[in-house]
Amino acid sequence: MRLLTFALCASILGPPLAAPLGAQSVEATIDHAVAAWSRVKTVRGTFEQTVTNPLTGSSATSRGDYQQERPNRLSIRFTQGAEGAIVSDGKTLWIYLPGSAPGQVIERSATDRTAMPIDLTGQFLDAPRSKYTIADAGTHPVDGHPAHGLTLTPKAGTTAPFTRAVVWVDDDDSLIREFETTESSGISRRIHLTAIAPNAAVSAGAFTFAVPAGVKVVDQRSRE
Repeated sequence: MRLLTFALCASILGPPLAAPLGAQSVEATIDHAVAAWSRVKTVRGTFEQTVTNPLTGSSATSRGDYQQERPNRLSIRFTQGAEGAIVSDGKTLWIYLPGSAPGQVIERSATDRTAMPIDLTGQFLDAPRSKYTIADAGTHPVDGHPAHGLTLTPKAGTTAPFTRAVVWVDDDDSLIREFETTESSGISRRIHLTAIAPNAAVSAGAFTFAVPAGVKVVDQRSRE
């Protein structure tokens, strides 16, 4: 009866973006995630980030807001647990994190995606098969949504800000809801997108960064 019900729904609604929890292959998960994100031109929402350092045994959680206009405009602003912002106006990427780099703001090219912690295109969904070895990470509900996990390991010759990542793709809309990256130093960064509004209106002012008074600008564009 359950198979008959599913077949009837499929015939009415057409092919689903994602299969039921536990019944979706790695290949299907990748295809659905890439297709779903290709339809997203802007996105805004909130996030929770937990950074864990195994060398010091420390862990810190912060929260904030983010907005993105593809391809290179991004605004990540911390509101709780951390200070600062990561902002790209499409040409220049500003990294202002006074907790880890006091008294300075780093200036890079907006095409440098490695410093953008919430950049689903550059990190995970831009030609993923050519960049990563991809494996099944199982299933896991995120905010009550069934989700499939993918483990991404960069292939030789691929430049990536992590040595391993696990991303969780929502079975309902095929959007990434949560991910965890591990750097070569062993530091891990788990980001939970607590709210996602695809193709929402974004604020032009969000992508403007004003260097705080007394803060030194460190230009790293020439090093890229």
